Amino acid sequence: MKTLSLAPLSLLLCLMLLTACQPAPTQTRIQGSTMGTYYAVTLSDPFPGGQVALQGEVDALLARLNQEISTYDPDSLISRFNRNAGKAPMPIPASMARIVRQGMDAGRLTRGKLDVTVGPLVNLWGFGPDKRPVKRPTAEQITQARERVGIDKLSLTPQGDHFLLGKSIPNLYLDLSTLGEGAASDEIARLLERKGVHNYLVEVAGAVRSKGHNDKGNPWRVAIVEPSDRQGAIEDVVTPNGMALSTAGSYRNYYELDGRRYSHIIDPATGEPVTHKLVSASVITPTALEADALDTALMVMGPEQAMAFATEHKLAVYLIEKTDLGFAARHTPEFAPYLVRSQP
Repeated sequence: MKTLSLAPLSLLLCLMLLTACQPAPTQTRIQGSTMGTYYAVTLSDPFPGGQVALQGEVDALLARLNQEISTYDPDSLISRFNRNAGKAPMPIPASMARIVRQGMDAGRLTRGKLDVTVGPLVNLWGFGPDKRPVKRPTAEQITQARERVGIDKLSLTPQGDHFLLGKSIPNLYLDLSTLGEGAASDEIARLLERKGVHNYLVEVAGAVRSKGHNDKGNPWRVAIVEPSDRQGAIEDVVTPNGMALSTAGSYRNYYELDGRRYSHIIDPATGEPVTHKLVSASVITPTALEADALDTALMVMGPEQAMAFATEHKLAVYLIEKTDLGFAARHTPEFAPYLVRSQP
């Protein structure tokens, strides 16, 4: 008579007990401030060294990025470039060149609606490092500022492991702040991937990168907020599914002067803040840097031109317009698969 071995059964029982005793997956979350706004990083994978190491590496990364593109830091690379009145190009690292190149490419694609040299106009209207004006800028001041604007006056040339950034007029002013949030979100995502983290949600203000799932095994969800002063009001919810989402709006950064509201969204063609009814534009693309460039350009265009541009280029775009009856949202067909309400 054969003896039945209990070893496989015992091993299975032990494995079941060990599995039952394993702690449930937990999320790691850090947050902080950067570029005059906030950031948050949420992981459902472990980070080497834990939360303290994650915080330290992300903060160091963001500090390095600020040293490259912050116009508020007089010692940053971009501030030194803006002060340089000579014609000799300035060497910059590949990380900064990636942002400049995206700005130049998006500027050409949108026919100047995004212009990373629009800084003189941004500063003139009081939305840059300079103080806000005590009165509306004159037509002459606007004309003089516009003479310093144009991506055709900017050059970027690869040279070995770095790039040469040049300008054809001495007082050209480069401003990459409209791309900073997207660039930071992408940089953090690259850091996480290098560390073997593949389930994460990165938020740098309106620029979001996500991949994988949260600790409950569900896809990450991101809210598109109502463009109003009501905190927490949600317009819609999307699942980026590994893509990047960036939202630009004209409803938070503004001021009033002589009874009129001025938005920080400046149209390079007119030299003035936009006055149309488009108040929010969201774009989904593979990288947050690209989405961050396009959402600003769409905000400059206005509702009809923005929708026409998005349709022509088959972009995943979600627009919110202010009407007499409240807010009205619409989106391109390419955006629909990312909406939670459109999913089973």
